[in-house]
Amino acid sequence: MSEMPPHEPRNDRQSRSPTSRRRAGTEPLTARSDLGLRTVLSTAALVVFALATAGFAWWATSSSRDSSPSSTILVVLAAVCGVLLLVAVLDLAVIRRRRSGQRS
Repeated sequence: MSEMPPHEPRNDRQSRSPTSRRRAGTEPLTARSDLGLRTVLSTAALVVFALATAGFAWWATSSSRDSSPSSTILVVLAAVCGVLLLVAVLDLAVIRRRRSGQRS
């Protein structure tokens, strides 16, 4: 006789519920969400990359033609920090959407 693993739903009513999904992984039923840590890390990244973007942009505009590093390098660094800032903002939006889905 085949037994269900402990991470599988026990009856058909649970598996047909629109809020529960079939579990494919081996994580325990009491696994905790990582949304709190992701929120902290994304918020810290948002602050760091916003300051870095503004700093590199300011440095690029105030540098002279013969300065080192060149203004082109500083603009590229500002653009990279801007993209990482956008990733942090998008991650915070995803976290907010997932948290609102958990409350319903």
